Amino acid sequence: MTPIVLGIWRRLAPPGIVILAVMACGTVGYRLIGGSQTTVIDALYMTFITVATIGYGEIVDLSHSPGGRVFTMIIASAGIASFTYMLSMLTAFIVEGDINQALRRRRMQKQIDRLRDHYIICGIGRVGANVAHELSVTGRDYVVVDISQQNIDTHLERYAGTPWIVGDGSEDEVLIRAGIARVRGVFAITGEDSKNLVITLSAKSLNPGIRVVARCHEINYMEKIRKVGADAIVSPDFTGGMRIASSMIRPQVVSFLDEMLRSDDKLRVEEIHVSPAFAGRTLGSLGLRGPDYMLLAVRAEGRWLFNPQDGFALQPGNSLVFMTSPRGRQEVEQMFAA
Repeated sequence: MTPIVLGIWRRLAPPGIVILAVMACGTVGYRLIGGSQTTVIDALYMTFITVATIGYGEIVDLSHSPGGRVFTMIIASAGIASFTYMLSMLTAFIVEGDINQALRRRRMQKQIDRLRDHYIICGIGRVGANVAHELSVTGRDYVVVDISQQNIDTHLERYAGTPWIVGDGSEDEVLIRAGIARVRGVFAITGEDSKNLVITLSAKSLNPGIRVVARCHEINYMEKIRKVGADAIVSPDFTGGMRIASSMIRPQVVSFLDEMLRSDDKLRVEEIHVSPAFAGRTLGSLGLRGPDYMLLAVRAEGRWLFNPQDGFALQPGNSLVFMTSPRGRQEVEQMFAA
């Protein structure tokens, strides 16, 4: 049973049962009052037009039955009261937004079901908002999962149309709804290390092949999160400390990286992995030259090769590092997907 149907049932079932009881009592009563010449259909019709206040005419003759008229007043009062109560419940259900909210979530789930190769952000607080911003400006799809509707609404004020789910990212059912079977990766970045640990464990158990990046504050949790499958663990405290030190001892490097992130062209350093289909191909044969990207380095056999020459032969598992715009990244991805 869908949430909409369940909500309507809970609101309207009690008055509906009362109305059915009134209709049954009215049918039996008019059948007895009218005598043998009154059929069940006649008695039911008499009850209906009385309760509905239609007043087409008395199918059952009450002109000589004071008791029948009293019975009619009782049936009419009970029926009208029940119908009024049912309408008030339905109105309250709509006004309170339960139907709209349920429909909104249903549309959102359909949008999520259409996504492929997206990311799941578990926790859309301050850290999660920055992750979402980076994914947005580089043209990557993602789904926001947070237990707080307020946090999600705050994010939607800036990024309207973002797919979202209100729920606990550590629960398998929530991750399944977010498309865990079709994602590229999961960000476990809530404010609780223990929750991030469980999110990592759940994500890896549902889809062992995805990449999981977890946020961690306490050093004691780092090894535990790594053991349950996190591919990378980021400590905001450690990273913040490194950034502060770098701003002092290598300010121009930090300035360059900051400018790259703020650039109108949305330039980023991106990586592309080489598939077996390109084994033995040289860089020169691929023609990796374009106005929207520039090859910086190759990661091969655990070593970095900067500014690689055209004669370098690619092998499966190599990673190419580019300085590129989102459009350039898509161009290179399509090239290596061929």
